Amino acid sequence: MSIVDHASAVVRFYRGQGRDQSGRTLDEIVQWDDGALEDVHDFIQWLFPLNEASGANWNAPILTPDDIQAFHRDDALRGALRRSLIRMLAFYGFELRGDGESVSIGRGPGWAARSRNWLTPVNHNHLRLTRIMKSLSLLGIPELARALQAALLTEAAAAGTSVISSTTVRYWKSAVESD
Repeated sequence: MSIVDHASAVVRFYRGQGRDQSGRTLDEIVQWDDGALEDVHDFIQWLFPLNEASGANWNAPILTPDDIQAFHRDDALRGALRRSLIRMLAFYGFELRGDGESVSIGRGPGWAARSRNWLTPVNHNHLRLTRIMKSLSLLGIPELARALQAALLTEAAAAGTSVISSTTVRYWKSAVESD
C-alpha cells in the first residue's frame, strides 16, 4: 500500500484524489464563479481546514497532527492550498503579489465590486477570512497568512469599527501563529 492509501480525507481532497462531503473536488470548487463562492457555505472548511470542529459544517474535516505534517512536508499540498487562497483572494477583491517571504496582498483589479460583498458590518465572510489565515498558518505557509492579515488590518483601519468590528479585528490579529 502507498502512503496515499492511508491519507486522510482532507489530504486526499487536496491531492485531487478525494471529494468533500457533497462529492465536489478541489478543482471544481476553485473554478466556481463568485456567486457560488458567496452562496454555498459548506466548502470553506474543506478549502481551509482547521484542527478544530466547525460550528457551521458538521461534516467538515478536522486536521490531525498527521495531516498538518503532510502539508508541511509536501510542496504539492501547499501549492494547492496557495491556489485555493489565490481564488479566494480574487473573490474578495485582493491579489497576491511577490513570492516567498516577500509576498504581500493588496487590492486587486476587482476590488471595487468584490469588496462590497464582504466589507460590510456583521458579514459571514469575516469568519471565513479568520479561518483562511488560521489554516494557512497551521498548514505551513504562515507568510501568506501574515500577508492576508496585514491586508485585512489595513482595510479594517480604513473602513473603521462601524464596518469591521473591534471583535473581528481581535480575531484577525490572533489568527496567525507567531514564529
